[in-house]
Amino acid sequence: MNLKRLLIIPLLLLILPAFAQEKVVIGSVTDSANNKPLGGVTVTATGTNVATATLNNGTFKLNVPANATTLTISSIGYGTQQASIGNGTVNVSLAGTAGSLNEVVVIGYGTTKKKDLTGSVATVNEKDFQKGTITTPEQLIAGKVAGVQVISNGGAPGAGSIIRIRGGASLNASNDPLIVIDGIPLSGNGISGVANQLAMINPNDIETFTILKDAASTAIYGSRASNGVILITTKKGRKGATRINFVTNFSIGTIAKKLDVLTGDEMRSYVNNNPDATAEDKALLGTASTDWQNEIFQTAITSDNTISVTGAAANIPYRVSLGYLTQQGILKTGKLQRGSLSIGLTPMLFDNHLRVDINVKGTYTQSDFANQGAIGSAISFDPTQSVYNSKGGYFEWIQSNGTFNPNAPANPVGLLNQYHNTGKTSRSIGNIQLDYKLHFLPDLHFNLNLGYDIAEGHGDFSTDDSARQSPASIAKDSTHAPYSGTKGQYKQTVNNVVGEFYLNYLKDINSINGNINAVAGYGYYDNKTTSYNFPSYFLDNDSLPGSTPINKTDIQQNTLISFYGRLIYTQSGKYIFAGSIRTDGSSRFAKGNRWGVFPSGAFTWRVNQESFLKNSKTVSDLKLRLSYGVTGQQDGLGNYSYIPFYFQSQNSSQYQLGNTFYYVYTPVAYAADIKWEQTEAYNIGIDVGFLKNRITASVDAYYRKTKDLLNTFNIPLGTNFSNRITDNVGNMTTKGVELQLNATPVMNKTFRWDFSYNIAYNKREITKLTANTDTSFVGNSTGPSVDFLGDQIQINSVGYAPYSFYAYKQIYGKNGSPIEGLYADLNRDGVINQKDLYHYKSPFAPVTMGFTNTVAYKNWSLNMVLRANIGNYMFNQVASNSGNVRAIIDPNHVIHNVPQSAFEASFQLPQVQSDYYLTNASFLKMDNIGLSYDAGKIFNNKANLIVGANCQNVFVITKYDGLDPEIYGGVDNNIYPRPRTYTLSVNLNF
Repeated sequence: MNLKRLLIIPLLLLILPAFAQEKVVIGSVTDSANNKPLGGVTVTATGTNVATATLNNGTFKLNVPANATTLTISSIGYGTQQASIGNGTVNVSLAGTAGSLNEVVVIGYGTTKKKDLTGSVATVNEKDFQKGTITTPEQLIAGKVAGVQVISNGGAPGAGSIIRIRGGASLNASNDPLIVIDGIPLSGNGISGVANQLAMINPNDIETFTILKDAASTAIYGSRASNGVILITTKKGRKGATRINFVTNFSIGTIAKKLDVLTGDEMRSYVNNNPDATAEDKALLGTASTDWQNEIFQTAITSDNTISVTGAAANIPYRVSLGYLTQQGILKTGKLQRGSLSIGLTPMLFDNHLRVDINVKGTYTQSDFANQGAIGSAISFDPTQSVYNSKGGYFEWIQSNGTFNPNAPANPVGLLNQYHNTGKTSRSIGNIQLDYKLHFLPDLHFNLNLGYDIAEGHGDFSTDDSARQSPASIAKDSTHAPYSGTKGQYKQTVNNVVGEFYLNYLKDINSINGNINAVAGYGYYDNKTTSYNFPSYFLDNDSLPGSTPINKTDIQQNTLISFYGRLIYTQSGKYIFAGSIRTDGSSRFAKGNRWGVFPSGAFTWRVNQESFLKNSKTVSDLKLRLSYGVTGQQDGLGNYSYIPFYFQSQNSSQYQLGNTFYYVYTPVAYAADIKWEQTEAYNIGIDVGFLKNRITASVDAYYRKTKDLLNTFNIPLGTNFSNRITDNVGNMTTKGVELQLNATPVMNKTFRWDFSYNIAYNKREITKLTANTDTSFVGNSTGPSVDFLGDQIQINSVGYAPYSFYAYKQIYGKNGSPIEGLYADLNRDGVINQKDLYHYKSPFAPVTMGFTNTVAYKNWSLNMVLRANIGNYMFNQVASNSGNVRAIIDPNHVIHNVPQSAFEASFQLPQVQSDYYLTNASFLKMDNIGLSYDAGKIFNNKANLIVGANCQNVFVITKYDGLDPEIYGGVDNNIYPRPRTYTLSVNLNF
């Protein structure tokens, strides 16, 4: 993929000079309450598209047409004001509204004013983003919106996040929200060669996030909207003088917490004083005192730089940005490098009747993936051994025959240094959107959006010839030396295209004091992913037995066709009625089930516009919202799950006829009648503002029911080609309440205090899981395996939350210690078996909170963000697997390390299904604290400088004794630790 060719035409436009008769206007904009300079204020030559934005010190310079007489000055959170150009110097003070109701909010296929919203919609602007070292975009809004959780997958470079809006509406299908960037919906699929597809987007290019939460807001996106929609708008160009912005962040990441395990001296003391230890056991001890966690973790350096240029060329507003990120992982050998280019052109043509938006984003990443198996190995490896053996190689546990001991962990440092996996990924997202307002009927707009999302990811991996983890150890023969290393490669391409066309009719009906906003459109979306399967090789280039033939490819393609419409009618500026309908046809389903219909309806009453409140000096906003809608779900399924097909066997399963070997094919279970999940949702909300909106609050209550739930369940033998199948069997309900509060308690000439608080309650319950009522059916075991036997600790059962824990009730002695292997006989049958397992708590917090606090004094600003979860539980698999003292002296001639907590329980054997390891993991986290200083003009008043210092992952308060209480899904199995990061930043505006 050659991004240079893709971007060459827009780049050429940027070098065209503009020659026009103009005059120069200079000036400044300040806050009327405290006389503080305001940055980012839009200054427009009235009646034209000539505009610029003020610098952080409030000043601006604008070349306006010679006949221009006034400027229009506006900003989010402030009023709009016009000022006479006069002699060419304009100084304006804006009155703050702390959340202007006239703020324009992006919704599906259009925009509206905040005061006219009919659904549950939240917007997070650039000034409210999380600060510090932000690698992927979704981390910008963590803790910012009620009912929206952003949970990092770990601390690896470029690691993504789990995003949940109101908990998610599905069970086995996807619970991810639909993400739309500048009108391009992302497919949600991963891309080979990079840890997270959103890591391919430079966060510094993003201007706003708009989160659509209720069905009235999301139903216009139909079959992909059951889990909410996130609209991302990137920064655009503005007319006016050329502006250059340079942002650089330099950060240091350190490990915030290590697992407390035995030291070398503690290990020697335990083994030497253990009466059950034999002389042979004691002889296994080494003389070193190695902290294996110290050996695999490092201080990680990150450098993130973005330069952008904004202005106009040939009367075409543009913005161009270049970014480069290099980020080390705190786990050694891990690294991410990312280069990004973003171009935005926004010309207005044909006497401002045609608006053109051209957006092109290109990214290239190189990811060096560290072997995360080293984390678990570092916890369990004997601390009395040195990293290297007497011959200079890595110390490993060797059997008497000279082979690696399969019951022993591998050397953690060897796992890192002898494993190599480098992925390289290029991606481009772009679109051209044309909005044409008819000359003879300016109320009618034609909107055409053509876009693409293409990517290619490839990489190679290998293990050294002496690597402990090399799979070649299973194929020792006369041809291959024992433990000879292996190598392989992978490749994937993504080719997604979007075509949308809609009509938008906006009309004021003065005779009845009403307004109509109508949309009708068509959408075409084709997503194609091609994966190339390559065989793995020994280092001597012989194919590894059982490898996939090189000529095999896997093409996953699906197409969605949509028709949609929406009507918003506003009466007297205070009664708003909205209705939408969308019908989607998906190739993921058979023809009889291919089409789904998704309607919505909403009503808003702007109570503050009634005569009894209209002139109130206390209540500045009061709005009641009611909504209902139906959305669908198709993601998370195989593309051909309704079609019978076969898969080819491995090489070792070929059938011989004569001298020829033939592959055999096995049928796969399928559900011919599989169809959409459908989610019905109700929402009631109230928005209120006081004291010119210095205090605003929104409260929402919702109820959601998903039917035809896509569930994987057991079926009778012989009825299909497997004993388990995924089909539409099941229902689930979700209900909750959300509060979002924003306030500016203090605002004067030198001091300002803003804070935002949100809290959400969410409860999900499965109400049906089988086609027929079966009182003996407990549920479907689910979640990750918690031991080598494949046992699971979670279950989906009717009457409980998804993924609830299912464990034995531990019995404790008089001293408060658990009694090994003794569990409660809950059904009183005298036998302890699986019938005594019981449902115990949920991994998902019913209550979540976020708190943002910003204090500004003169040129200083202090910002902090805290988050809390209340009521989530965690299964500590690290402790359950290795938290038993007998594991220290392994009869297989190995010494294992264990957590210090193993001596609290003193279990001799693993108790992987005991509720002893289920812990309340509620927490309070300070995500972020930062201090910045606006140094004002430098370089002979040619630039403005802001410097800042920031700390992320500051502290965690929790009862959970593992590394991190926030692990999505509730099973802690050696997560890559999230680092504590210290960042210095410089922001220069020229």
